[in-house]
Amino acid sequence: MKKLKVATVFSGIGAIEQALKKKDYPHEIVFACDNGGIEVEYNLEEEKEKISKMNKIEMKNHIDKIYNSSKKTNYVEVSYKANYKIKENMFFQDIRLLDGKKFRGEIDLLVGGSPCQSFSLMGKRAGLEDTRGTLFYDFARLIKEIQPEEFIYENVRGLVIHDKGNTWKVIKEVFDSLGYDYTYSIENAKNYGIPQNRDRIFVVGKKKKSNNKLPKFNKKVELKTKLNDYLEKSFDKKYILPEKGFKFVTNPKYSGRAKINADIMRCQKANQQYNWNGDFISLKSKYKDRYSGEYDGIKSHIRKLTPRECLRLMGFGDDFKIVVSDTQMYKQSGNSIVVNILEKILEEIYE
Repeated sequence: MKKLKVATVFSGIGAIEQALKKKDYPHEIVFACDNGGIEVEYNLEEEKEKISKMNKIEMKNHIDKIYNSSKKTNYVEVSYKANYKIKENMFFQDIRLLDGKKFRGEIDLLVGGSPCQSFSLMGKRAGLEDTRGTLFYDFARLIKEIQPEEFIYENVRGLVIHDKGNTWKVIKEVFDSLGYDYTYSIENAKNYGIPQNRDRIFVVGKKKKSNNKLPKFNKKVELKTKLNDYLEKSFDKKYILPEKGFKFVTNPKYSGRAKINADIMRCQKANQQYNWNGDFISLKSKYKDRYSGEYDGIKSHIRKLTPRECLRLMGFGDDFKIVVSDTQMYKQSGNSIVVNILEKILEEIYE
């Protein structure tokens, strides 16, 4: 297999990079892009005009200068660079300013999943212009500018029914306009060997002349594990809930927000474990300096999942380096893509 030249936007902590690594596919990361949630103000058209006259390195440095003015740390970039090597350090902090024409013909696979945001359908002309002003527009724009051999786009299941289906209709029309063959499917992590109830839509496209295949999304994996199989053998006592948290998550009134000792995890989110939201584990009381109460007839502690456990439940290996705070890691893990699904997509495209 030839070395794949890969680029990602809304890169997060690198789900496709993990999938390529786990599959042992030879690859090179040409660029990655994520603003880490940092917002800065600038004149978009003026900056794009400046960037159009720059080379790749000048473009990167110019965008970095804009974002450095915020004096905020891009924690996504910190996590990404600690785990992956990017050609020429090409990590961009703003997809809107990323000129894909500078990478035309250099990318085999482009991967991304824009935030689910409202779409302005403008004049409903059914094309790329209809999504201008949304970050999906920039993903589609990059496909058009870069002309990768294949692309993978991921988003929440709700995208299909947003605005009574009109949003999805326009998105499909945009993909139609790009001149690629493509297929799509809503896939759940629990059908790919991960005990997490997480539905996401995946769109996979390829150039019409490409000899690679589009996935049929029929290679499901029997679920043989439970959430308990992903737990660490030891953990810091700081993850044990205080009295207030214990009483909150054990209150049936809040069962929609918190679940204890589930076999299959609820969908992991960016606010996982924040304000006692998500999945929790009970254990027999043994720490005198930590709160314990009665749960299921047993004197118990209840703890939240650790960041490492959350990463495992997204398909990330334990060799993934955690270099940010727990708060940032929970957020980054919940915003990522389940690696196991991407592994199967890669198999169907390239094998």
